[in-house]
Amino acid sequence: MNLHEFFTPAIIWFLVGLVLLLLELAIPGLIIVFFGVGAWLTSLSLVFFDWGINAQLLIFVITSMLSLIVLRKYLKKKFFTESENKSTLEEEFIGKTAITEMELKAGIPGKVSFKGTQWNAISDVDVAAGQQVIVNDKESITLKVSKK
Repeated sequence: MNLHEFFTPAIIWFLVGLVLLLLELAIPGLIIVFFGVGAWLTSLSLVFFDWGINAQLLIFVITSMLSLIVLRKYLKKKFFTESENKSTLEEEFIGKTAITEMELKAGIPGKVSFKGTQWNAISDVDVAAGQQVIVNDKESITLKVSKK
């Protein structure tokens, strides 16, 4: 058996799908995997039918898009939950103590010292400089704080 006989369209589509699935591990985003699934479904269809290249490409595009539309939302919820991000935020910031570097006026951004770093902070009430405050939330690089 020579190499040309081994690389049938079904094997080529299978290898393309494998490469795409492995690529998903290197470039996460939960999109490339569906094109890998489309390539594998195309490979599977070639086991039963002798499609031409146009039909193969059509099967690949349709199965990839269908799997993307139907499965992405479900898999994203299953594997990537926002609660993981929220728990990390809560563990690192929420409820922790910071010290005001300057007087904070209600609604006007100021500075606090938190974990050895100076952060932008905003409070709903006036807080004197040097006082301890509680971190209630984090929005981008600004901490929302309140009196302790």
